[in-house]
Amino acid sequence: MSKQQPTQFINPETPGYVGFANLPNQVHRKSVKKGFEFTLMVVGESGLGKSTLINSLFLTDLYPERIIPGAAEKIERTVQIEASTVEIEERGVKLRLTVVDTPGYGDAINCRDCFKTIISYIDEQFERYLHDESGLNRRHIIDNRVHCCFYFISPFGHGLKPLDVAFMKAIHNKVNIVPVIAKADTLTLKERERLKKRILDEIEEHSIKIYH
Repeated sequence: MSKQQPTQFINPETPGYVGFANLPNQVHRKSVKKGFEFTLMVVGESGLGKSTLINSLFLTDLYPERIIPGAAEKIERTVQIEASTVEIEERGVKLRLTVVDTPGYGDAINCRDCFKTIISYIDEQFERYLHDESGLNRRHIIDNRVHCCFYFISPFGHGLKPLDVAFMKAIHNKVNIVPVIAKADTLTLKERERLKKRILDEIEEHSIKIYH
């Protein structure tokens, strides 16, 4: 008949002791030392002040000013993907920030398929990360998955356009969406509140998931 050994209790003050209660602190220290990776996608029509907001938000010239295309150029305008990366350090915490720009979105006369390039890019980053995670050497994996999408909505309309609804519904299960009312400072307080309520009502009506 086997004899059960009495339970031994380890003194937390013992040198070299590592307890479960201390694991979150260890993970935190390791993550801070390694730094963080964050990829932000910026989507919206030309002329909505995307570059101004992003550069102000991160105090950097990461996002370039763009020339608004003329009517003739918009006819054949296609969506492109451009990624810029900068390393930011604040109070000893390093952040590798990548901003993914989508020039050409919503600028063409026919916008029916204008966001397919964006969807493909998002899916490709997920597949690449999964492939790297499944490999043998996982120490130097760069996470380029899109973590958040700032979606700029025109302040001059009466809510969401069909393109806004279609695009957000296409990505809301893939990426955290943060709707942004562009150039909101051009509206009065009442106009801003009215437009915000209308947009949120339409988002709920179409069952679009956004980040709160």
